[in-house]
Amino acid sequence: MSDFWPSCGYRDLATDESGWLIPTEAWMARWLARPELAPVEESCPAEIALHRSLTAAPLRAVAAVELERIRDGDARDNWRHWLRFRDALRAAGTIEGYYLGLMRSGRVDIPPLFVDLLVQTVVRHLLDDSHDALEARAGELLFRAQRVSTQEGQILAGDRDTLDLLNETGGFGTLGRLLARAQAPLRQVEIEVLSADNAAAYWAADARFNYLLDLRHEIGQDLGHGIQFRMTRARSGLKALSCVLERWITHLLGVQVTIRPEPRIDDAQWRWHLGLDVESTAILNDLYEGCEVAPERMQRLVSLFRLEFADAAEMRADVAGRPVYLGLATAPDRTLRLKPQNLLLNLPLRARD
Repeated sequence: MSDFWPSCGYRDLATDESGWLIPTEAWMARWLARPELAPVEESCPAEIALHRSLTAAPLRAVAAVELERIRDGDARDNWRHWLRFRDALRAAGTIEGYYLGLMRSGRVDIPPLFVDLLVQTVVRHLLDDSHDALEARAGELLFRAQRVSTQEGQILAGDRDTLDLLNETGGFGTLGRLLARAQAPLRQVEIEVLSADNAAAYWAADARFNYLLDLRHEIGQDLGHGIQFRMTRARSGLKALSCVLERWITHLLGVQVTIRPEPRIDDAQWRWHLGLDVESTAILNDLYEGCEVAPERMQRLVSLFRLEFADAAEMRADVAGRPVYLGLATAPDRTLRLKPQNLLLNLPLRARD
């Protein structure tokens, strides 16, 4: 297994005694190489000088006058965002500590891209001892938007940005864009569904976001005479996602849970639920309140999950021992944007002393 997702710079990080990630100077330097901060042809000398000096010493203090000398207002704002982020991250001491504090504050004052990169780095850490390509692909859902489609009974999730780029360029990058503008025909792009047969290629690929993930939990088979046989898939993408979410909760909240996909909620004592995205949150709220949910909305539910605490004493007393139901759904345009912070903010945890 190679160092998957190398762009997040995981190998440049240190860990503290609890296993949380400590940002280092080398890791901070990686941010300066990103296109959001790297100088462009139009960059003024002051911006180029600031970038060069920070690349050499990413943690150095930056005087206000250095930013004021940058001519372009958008560039100045980009640097202010990054420097505020850098300093807050250093003050928190760990990536996890900063991320939890940011989410609990209710005021996310950094660009969404920064949040996604932090989540990617933490998920990379969680999967460092995993050799399961399905878990790694499922982990991508925590920080990259997906497009979901149904083909021949499969529920397939593909990386939204990758699919959009391939549709635009036919897989030919800049050349593909030029051909498209010239209305030249582009070959049809096919990307593979990740499975045991091509898992080794996932680890070796430079563009791992090219693989589709099958999110079916069950396989149905018609036996005739009106009899349907359903079998749980051992290698389901939903099961892999459940494993990643279990690790996410344990690592960041310190509680042990089990999560398993469920086709429905049959629970007369349903007490607690949370959506893993905006759409499923609204659907579960309506179902819990006994409101009618239109079939079109119900069809956007990709899956339900049942979460159980290993130790009921970790839960709020009024729901201790009861399962927590989770939902995962697409938006009307069939995009899926999982919000992993929901699991950190909305579980029924007992108050800590």
